[in-house]
Amino acid sequence: MASTLDITSAHKAFPALKPDHQVYFDNAGGSQVLGTVSTAIKNYLEETNVQLGASYDIAKQSTETFDKGMAAAASFMGAEVDEVVGVIPVIGPSTTQLFSNLSQILCLPPASELVISQIDHETNISPWLRLAKLQGHTVKWWKPDPGDETMMLTPQNLQPLLSEKTRLVTCTHTSNVLGGIHDIWRIADTVHTIPGAMLCVDGVALAPHRRINMKELDVDFYSFSWYKVYGPHIAVLYASPTAKARLGSLGHYFHAGDALSTKLGLAAASYELVAAIPSIVSYLPPEDEDKWEAIAKHEEELQDILLTHLRSRRDVKIYGHKTAERRKRVPVVSFSVEGRGAREVVEEVEKRSAFGLRWGHFYSKRLVDEVLGLGEVEGVVRVSLVHYNTVEEVR
Repeated sequence: MASTLDITSAHKAFPALKPDHQVYFDNAGGSQVLGTVSTAIKNYLEETNVQLGASYDIAKQSTETFDKGMAAAASFMGAEVDEVVGVIPVIGPSTTQLFSNLSQILCLPPASELVISQIDHETNISPWLRLAKLQGHTVKWWKPDPGDETMMLTPQNLQPLLSEKTRLVTCTHTSNVLGGIHDIWRIADTVHTIPGAMLCVDGVALAPHRRINMKELDVDFYSFSWYKVYGPHIAVLYASPTAKARLGSLGHYFHAGDALSTKLGLAAASYELVAAIPSIVSYLPPEDEDKWEAIAKHEEELQDILLTHLRSRRDVKIYGHKTAERRKRVPVVSFSVEGRGAREVVEEVEKRSAFGLRWGHFYSKRLVDEVLGLGEVEGVVRVSLVHYNTVEEVR
């Protein structure tokens, strides 16, 4: 039986969560930050803010702190340290920047085929379209089955798109609009039936809600942003050893080596932000399965309250799974109200309450416009919850 989440302790960990304050229902756009994260950043800047790698004492401390941060990032993902590279706000504090960098150095054979999910955030679409255009590859669009209200990507609707020329398949672990959890291990297994084919996964919308492990998922590339996982504006990218061997480098010519930090890092891992990662991992230990299950159970209760209410209204349409089962979805819930624009609905809610939610396409514009057909009505209304939200807030 899953343990129960201690919501009081969870609230105490986040300084922004104050009584009679803003109620945060836009967490998929960026979560609140742990107090320990803020402290770690402050401590680094005030005590060890020097260049890495020097031989004097403070530089040694700074380097050790940075290395611990990178090791913590790897631990959180179930990866090896040299399979991970962090980026900073200066050159692109996001998965978007990482995938863009990756697309510039990914070596594919001539006339390859790329299978790209149509329901993804644009971060995992536009880099691959540019790559295909520049190198003359063929693009195939991967869509949910027609008439499937859950709008899930599956091995079954992927299989017809694969051929002996397939070299890259891209998809999201969880849609930042629909909330459904894709079976990435089975999708990876399907992709890898094609010799030389790789799978690139956007994990941004899943990482705040579920434990992730690269070895278990068997993916080739995987990225998410720490600012969605209670941390600072920084992102992380994983590449499997096999996939890493197929990468060129953006690094200086005199920086030899096979590490991702050399190939993709561009000296851009903000030291003070990396220093905060162990605080996140301490709060969400990857090995603490009971805590992750308690979070999933609590979030299931939250979204069940919300979805039950939305289902009871005849003028509301829910997009994606309409049930709250935690094995099927995370609490990212999008809907529309008959006869009212998404912006109108959100603004009316915010006039009457302290709830902060959002309307729009959330950079999954191809999904909203081409699959849902909502481009002319300002997209969807989205409520995105995390474990620090309470039953009282949702009710």
